[in-house]
Amino acid sequence: METETLALAQEIDFSLLALFARATFTVQVVMLMLVLASFWSWAIIIQKTINFRKARVEALGFDEAFWSGEPLDELFDKIGPEPQAAPERIFAAGMMEWRRSHRQDGGLIAGAAARIDRSMDVAIAKEAEELNGGLSFLATVGSTAPFVGLFGTVWGIKHAFEQIALQQNTNLAVVAPGIAEALLATGLGLLAAIPAVIFYNKLSSDSDRIVGGYESFADEFSTILSRQLDT
Repeated sequence: METETLALAQEIDFSLLALFARATFTVQVVMLMLVLASFWSWAIIIQKTINFRKARVEALGFDEAFWSGEPLDELFDKIGPEPQAAPERIFAAGMMEWRRSHRQDGGLIAGAAARIDRSMDVAIAKEAEELNGGLSFLATVGSTAPFVGLFGTVWGIKHAFEQIALQQNTNLAVVAPGIAEALLATGLGLLAAIPAVIFYNKLSSDSDRIVGGYESFADEFSTILSRQLDT
């Protein structure tokens, strides 16, 4: 009897496609959701990694130009009205407010320093929002995917027990396919959640460091302008 049962079990196809095809409609929907969530998470991870690397390179390039000794007005004119890099946009926001704060007689309108700081803070907030875009999806996948997969597992096991009751047979050939299909949903949930959690933490930390660099530059730039205001 055991030999016959093992022979039947060996004839069953346990490939991923076969397990998906034999699963119930509910479990199939769960599996598709998890696979799509995993692909979308990796798309965000790859895109953010490229964007963050570009942001670091742009920050280094702009720092060299800013501290090269070139007059700020000339650097601002060279950047132009539509800056491409994030540090340039922050610098341009401060310089535009600096120029607007001058009266026609050359004097400065009161409260110029505060307005310059606010202009750069707004620019930094916009850059931070762009850097963090998509990270909330990674957090959502990381926190919910295991439970979605667990739901698919519970549903699949329920279906497996129903088949056992209908066939009144607990042989391995009857039990194994249903249990394997159910556990596949849990595996897909973990497959989606683990990278999402790891890279959410890493990318969030990278984003904080980049934004911190923007804020440090804004403070240094504001200090330079405040010296000119005092003189």
